[in-house]
Amino acid sequence: MTAEAERSGRIYAIADVEALHPLSLSGAVRDMADAGIRWIQVRAKRLSGAELFRELDACRNLLEGSGTALWVDDRADLAALLPVAGVAGIAGIAGIHVGQEDLPPSAVRRVAGSGVRIGLSTHGEQQILDADADPDVDVIAVGPIFPTTGKERPDPVVGLDLVRWARERTSKTLVAIGGIDAGNVGQVLAAGADAAAVLGAVCRGDVKANALRLLAAAERADCGSI
Repeated sequence: MTAEAERSGRIYAIADVEALHPLSLSGAVRDMADAGIRWIQVRAKRLSGAELFRELDACRNLLEGSGTALWVDDRADLAALLPVAGVAGIAGIAGIHVGQEDLPPSAVRRVAGSGVRIGLSTHGEQQILDADADPDVDVIAVGPIFPTTGKERPDPVVGLDLVRWARERTSKTLVAIGGIDAGNVGQVLAAGADAAAVLGAVCRGDVKANALRLLAAAERADCGSI
């Protein structure tokens, strides 16, 4: 088990600006952290660079002292302008997540430096093998596991079998994503994922209550009472 997964209770929350609307991003991130989630990614596809930079800076300040790892979706350029987590004890950016059509991990590394971790989305066997072989990839995300409304044009559902297949072939941190909620997170973790990434199940509605529900479901799964 990796450090992120241990601290997070195995829930990797994606704080998506559009899914959270009309709630504030920083307020939702605070609620997730207060509930006990220790791995949060900020996702804001439609904010300007200036707007997102301000939001990220606000989030990292709110998370000061919480032990929560703050990740950024896609924007290596903005992450590079903020402190790296753990440097001089300052709350900062712990990682950057990219997709298959975003900057390649090697380019992200050149922009953001060696202090951040890099996650990569994968949707099939060859992409998983490539990610496992890539020295710049620290976290492999596999999905979508179940049907999802978190993206306008989601990739085809890959199912739990691909999580099992990936677990047998990589020792890197493995995250399952796509359509995961409190009702099925146990299946995802049982299939071998180190953590389950959730978007709609945490962002829509009462964020803190959602986070507590997801953490409790993950804990039940780890105790063998799925």
